[in-house]
Amino acid sequence: MTKPAPKDWILGISPYVPGKSAADDGRQLVKLSANENPLGTGEAARAAMVAATADLATYPDPGAAKLREAIAAAHGLDPARVIYGTGSDELLHIAASAYAGPGDEVLYVRYGFSVYDIAARRVGATPVIAPDADYATDVDALLAAVTEKTKLVFLANPNNPTGTMTSREEIARLHAGLRPDILFVLDQAYAEYLDADEDDAGLELAKNASNMFVTRTFSKIYGLAAERIGWGYASADVIDVLHRIRAPFNVTTAGQAAAIAAVNDTAWVEASRVHNRQWREWLAAEVASLSNHGLRAVPSKANFLLILFDGKLTAEEAMKGLWDEGFATRWLPGQDLPNGLRITIGTEDQVRKVAAKLRAMAEAA
Repeated sequence: MTKPAPKDWILGISPYVPGKSAADDGRQLVKLSANENPLGTGEAARAAMVAATADLATYPDPGAAKLREAIAAAHGLDPARVIYGTGSDELLHIAASAYAGPGDEVLYVRYGFSVYDIAARRVGATPVIAPDADYATDVDALLAAVTEKTKLVFLANPNNPTGTMTSREEIARLHAGLRPDILFVLDQAYAEYLDADEDDAGLELAKNASNMFVTRTFSKIYGLAAERIGWGYASADVIDVLHRIRAPFNVTTAGQAAAIAAVNDTAWVEASRVHNRQWREWLAAEVASLSNHGLRAVPSKANFLLILFDGKLTAEEAMKGLWDEGFATRWLPGQDLPNGLRITIGTEDQVRKVAAKLRAMAEAA
């Protein structure tokens, strides 16, 4: 050997591809490709973050005690069982690192979040993909794919990139059908966009189940994507294991302060949720009116729509046409969705312009 050799399975990883913010010719675009909050960051979180930057020479609280207490108070949880990470991505990765490895299988649904595949392959485990049910989670298919080698099940709810929602009854049925030695990781990155009666009760399950790990993020509705703050909840035993490999000082002082303010700013969260629901449903109706041109929006409970193009207008053509209008969206051939565009719900003006451009392109095709 003339140079260091990586593990074989590392070379099998396709790196995560972030949403575009520029066209191929370098033009900067309105970024509707990463599911960020179009309303920005709440003033309370912004002010808390700025105030916390007064001391940049001192390490942040390694235990994030005040952040854990704020999260626990907001959700009725035990703060000792709240873990925090560099976005929820870190937590997904350390869950795989702690509970899976070579010879093990990590299971997730087709059209699942692309990080699941990376997290599994990173530790040498084998990714196993269960069939979907019309772009939604098929619990029976997941359970049928479980083998003696299965160590971890990842499921996003609402799902990314499809936006589909699995009911609390189906989440409970999936959990009940898994062996107790399989860790069920329920990724709730978009949970704050749900109405109260739509909650999948994952956190309630995690209060008592020994093999349930729920993750959430401050990157979406809270408008703190730049700070990379996530959190999770599980049994004391699981949390103890995850802390052993969590990066130290992984959430900055300013990030902790901003997240504390954000989780307590319920008015901002509600305003963001109402805006998203109104314009997501409006855009879905606009797409439905173009069904005779082969466009279809997958039913979504997140802050985006997955639009399928099965007529003369292709998803790639639509993406490039939206570039011309100044918008970046997420084309998904790498996730076996060459006919799909995932479009973040933007401001009213942005959503109306996207809809008008889609209509013009579909009718001209």
